[in-house]
Amino acid sequence: MEKNKIIKLIIAIVIIVVAVVLIGGFFGDDIMYHLKNRGNLGPLTREDITFDTSIPYVSSSMHANSENSYITDYLEQDPYLVNIYEGFGFAKEYGSARGHEYTLEDVAATARPHALANCLTCKTPDYTKLVNDLGVSAYTLDFNEVYATMSKNISCYECHETKSRNGGEIVITHSYVAKALGDNMSTIDSSTLSCGQCHIEYYFTPTDKETMMPYSSVATMTPEAILEYYDSMVMPDGSTGFYDWIQPSTGAKLLKAQHPEMETYLQGKHANLLNCADCHMAIEMADDGTVYHSHYLESPLESKTILSTCVKCHGDTDMVAMVKRIQDRITDRETEVGNKLSNLKNALAAAVAGGKMSEADLDLVRKLYREAQWFFDFCYVENSEGAHNSELSAHCLEVSELRIDEAMALLN
Repeated sequence: MEKNKIIKLIIAIVIIVVAVVLIGGFFGDDIMYHLKNRGNLGPLTREDITFDTSIPYVSSSMHANSENSYITDYLEQDPYLVNIYEGFGFAKEYGSARGHEYTLEDVAATARPHALANCLTCKTPDYTKLVNDLGVSAYTLDFNEVYATMSKNISCYECHETKSRNGGEIVITHSYVAKALGDNMSTIDSSTLSCGQCHIEYYFTPTDKETMMPYSSVATMTPEAILEYYDSMVMPDGSTGFYDWIQPSTGAKLLKAQHPEMETYLQGKHANLLNCADCHMAIEMADDGTVYHSHYLESPLESKTILSTCVKCHGDTDMVAMVKRIQDRITDRETEVGNKLSNLKNALAAAVAGGKMSEADLDLVRKLYREAQWFFDFCYVENSEGAHNSELSAHCLEVSELRIDEAMALLN
């Protein structure tokens, strides 16, 4: 019996060795390097990356983001959005974000109005530095006047500040991150937090129009906790409850979620294993042997190098097919719930116009509509279609639908 166990062990070892050799021969050096250096799927170890020699490759890969130039017109794709966003800028134009090379161009071209410079918060390092130099007063400057002085799209400064050749050290440059999170910044992987400076839910404070994050820790980044944060805010007129706009036809004080990628991701199972760079910035090897962290931001589904790391947990699962199934399921639910939300908006608007319900009863419906809108939007605008955290995305749509049904029951 003991001899059989030894033979089985030897056979298992041989199979593993052969598999590794075959993978290396089939996929090439880049993937083998990525496999060997991902360790236990913890944060990237930079021991084999010499930042000084890799700068040219980092720079060229970053400029390659100009290839990400496509725009999806969400209002054309999902017409119900125009009705849901009635009275707000997103009803005029709502397209997918392009690569970082287009940030200044796109913020100037949008049909959504922007009177103040705070709209430049995540569009250019020139404005980030202006805020760091002037403080909160920079947020209320005139948009056009400030825009005329801006020249750079997203660049090295946003994630590394101005420390020349600092070995790739990440520096959080946006002041509101430290103000919101305080000591809790240290509980979030620096790579994820670096991306999360901009890929987050945020709001402009009612008094000084400062960009701010509506939470203070990972535990308070849930859609429920953020909604409670907004609901408890005291507005300048003494009323309670922050809102982005009052919808003309319904009188509802609504919230517009931004793009809560970091919040959604940090509530998911992968957050303890991976960071944003692991899944969107491949470790590559140049022809001359230089190993560098690519700054070309891409979907892991389109990178064999990045996909190769998934095998450590997912084995031989077809990751592309699996993620596509998740995204199809979430987008189908978004369409279903989005159309129901649009129908609720129409029913509420008709009730307001009809004048038969009391303001107290209408306010009960408005509150449910506000919550339904918030949970739907939190999922819809997150941009991964469920890939970052399918459980949370499905949960948001489920809660939204429950609120819709409650509101319709009151109206009926």
